Amino acid sequence: MPLNTVQPRTHGGALVDAPRTFGHRIDPALVSDEALTSLLDRYPAELFDINLYDFDDEGQVSLRTGVRGGLSGGELLDAIKQGRLWINLREAADGYPELWAQVVRAFEDLKRDVPGFEPIRFYGQLILSSPQAKVPYHADPGGVVLFHLRGRKRIWIYPPDEAHMPEAHMERIVMRQTTEELPYHRAFDGDAAVFDLEPGQAVGWPFHAPHRIENLGEFCVSFSADYQTWGSRLLNGAYFTNGVLRAKGRSVRSVRSLSGSGMAARWAASTVLKRMGVAESRLGGFERSFEPSAEAVDGARPLA
Repeated sequence: MPLNTVQPRTHGGALVDAPRTFGHRIDPALVSDEALTSLLDRYPAELFDINLYDFDDEGQVSLRTGVRGGLSGGELLDAIKQGRLWINLREAADGYPELWAQVVRAFEDLKRDVPGFEPIRFYGQLILSSPQAKVPYHADPGGVVLFHLRGRKRIWIYPPDEAHMPEAHMERIVMRQTTEELPYHRAFDGDAAVFDLEPGQAVGWPFHAPHRIENLGEFCVSFSADYQTWGSRLLNGAYFTNGVLRAKGRSVRSVRSLSGSGMAARWAASTVLKRMGVAESRLGGFERSFEPSAEAVDGARPLA
């Protein structure tokens, strides 16, 4: 149940303009041990993101990434259950169509319940995470609804303002110049909406709202459904254009202060800038340092 709940209003095409939980009817049998073991056996290795986050005393994070390795589905599930791993199975619409069909139905329920919510694209990833796993303070470039399916986890959702999500950082995220992690201070927690998620609940938040997650001592399964609206495309286009200008030493006007026409002009400029290739992605090519193992500390065995 939520520790702090806020009533929503739609804004800019987003699902909500304040954090909110919803109910969903996704079948929990789809994420049973038996179902996940079978899924992990057949899921393409190139669609695994295997992460392990290390935190210092101030909550600052460093990231280790791993490879799928040669474990069977059951062995991989055992490693996740005893470690600190956070595993994303990307392109889940193709990789797990039975689950995806129910996510689509859940999205249709949200569209009926929230007037004005009309996503133009949505996709997602299945997330399997260890009992002690944590995800650092970060912001996503698109809209997100997190459907929780198994276990218990706590999520902190922060205001998407300059103090908590500086525009210069979102510019670099949208331009794919950096990962989604943001500078974090423990004092931010006093400004967060906090929810304890149980199976059968989903949570949504405003575009670009920073958030962080901690599992509450249980193996967890969630589905992260990412969506775009015309409003989010305009917004991210404006951030992209401002990021290019800022990188060239130009002063930029805050995206948060732009009128609709100003936002549209920057979005149009971003389409040209992207075709010109002015901001080549710096993501990818992370060094893989471990593979999952149920016998290893944190569920991660160093690669030879």
